[in-house]
Amino acid sequence: MAIEKGIRFSVDHDDAFPQGLVMVGEVSPDNEYQSREERAQGRPTRQRVDEVTGKRQWKFMATDPGETKAKRASFEITLLADVQPVPTTAEVMPGMRPVELDGLTAEPKVAGQGEYKYLSYVFRATGFKAAGSGVGGKASRSTAGESSAKAA
Repeated sequence: MAIEKGIRFSVDHDDAFPQGLVMVGEVSPDNEYQSREERAQGRPTRQRVDEVTGKRQWKFMATDPGETKAKRASFEITLLADVQPVPTTAEVMPGMRPVELDGLTAEPKVAGQGEYKYLSYVFRATGFKAAGSGVGGKASRSTAGESSAKAA
């Protein structure tokens, strides 16, 4: 029994990002590529639509403070919604705010090049959880459990 390519697994925000997640910048539309010729003809840019849900795609850059490898710490997250999702938390530094995602899914993918390939994930969410709903809730626990989980 094989798992089809493109399957999305539901995952709890705290399980995917035990030390929280930091949004860098703002949420913007995820637009389709437009060639130079299309721009010259004055064609409007089109926003991508998710094939599975039929919702518009939005994106933002995120940083995972729990990631130990610098190249893998920052990545893009896709939000699936009819209207642009708005973060519910305040900025802690200019352009940076802790966020907690609602309706989070992870899709496995192979990343890297040549012999340096590794397992990565495409993260999608339906929006942001309300402020104060437990952002960073697991980060305050003792780190004894985390070190044994990383060693396994």
